[in-house]
Amino acid sequence: MQQPKNLEHLFTVRCFATVLLFGQVWLHFLQGKTYYRKILEHTVTAGPGCVSPVLLVSVFSGMIFTIQTARELIQFGAENTIGGAFALAFCRELAPILTASIIAGQVGSAFAAEIGAMRVTEQIDALYMLKTNPIDYLVLPRVIACCLMMPIMMIFALVMGISGGIFAAAQFYQIPPEIFLESVRSFLETSDVFIILLKGLIFGLIVSINGCSWGLTTRGGAREVGESATTAVVTTWVAIFIMDFILSLLLFEIPSF
Repeated sequence: MQQPKNLEHLFTVRCFATVLLFGQVWLHFLQGKTYYRKILEHTVTAGPGCVSPVLLVSVFSGMIFTIQTARELIQFGAENTIGGAFALAFCRELAPILTASIIAGQVGSAFAAEIGAMRVTEQIDALYMLKTNPIDYLVLPRVIACCLMMPIMMIFALVMGISGGIFAAAQFYQIPPEIFLESVRSFLETSDVFIILLKGLIFGLIVSINGCSWGLTTRGGAREVGESATTAVVTTWVAIFIMDFILSLLLFEIPSF
C-alpha cells in the first residue's frame, strides 16, 4: 500500500512543478532571454517533422467523419447540410484535438525524453556550471517553437480534413464539391479560424511545458526516462481535453439552464 501513495505523491509534485515551470517560462520570456538557433532547431521538430502523420490522420479522419454523417443526413434529405455538420464538428473540435494529440505523442514525448536523459546524465548540472540557465537554453526555445508551429499545423490539418471530406462526399454519395464547400462556408465563420489558431497556441503551450516539466523532474536512469516520456504524453492528452472543454464553454454560446 505504500508504493501507490508514493506514486500519487510524486505525481502531485510533478504537476505542481509543471505549474511552477509555466510561471518561470513567462518570466524568462518577458526578460527576452532566448537562444534563436535553438528555437529554429525545435521549430523543425515541431513543424516539418510532424507534417506527415498530421496530414494523413486529418485526411482520413475527414473522410471517415463525412461518411458517417452523410449516411445519416441523406436519410432525412439534408444533403446540403453535410458540409455544415462537417464544419461545426470536425473543423472546430476534431481537427485541433487530433493535431494536438499527434504532436503531443511525437514532440512532447521527445522533449520529455531528451531533457530527462540530460537530467539523469547530469548534463543539466553542467549547464549550471557554465552559468547557463536550463530554462533559457532548454525549455524556452521548445515552448516558443511549439507555440509557433501548432497553429500552422492545425491549419494544414483543417485543409486536408476538408479535402478528405470533399473526396468522400463526391466519391461515395455523389455530392458535388461546390455544394459541400458552400455548406462549409455558410456554417464556418471567420471567427472560428481565429479560435482554431488560439487553440493551437494554447495546446502548443501545454504540450511543450508539460513535456519539458516531466523531463526536468526525471530521477533515476533509463527506465525512469521512458516512464517520464510516457506519462508526459498521457497527462498532456488529459490537459488538452480539459482545456478544450473550458475553451468551448468560454468561446461558444452556451444556453442557460
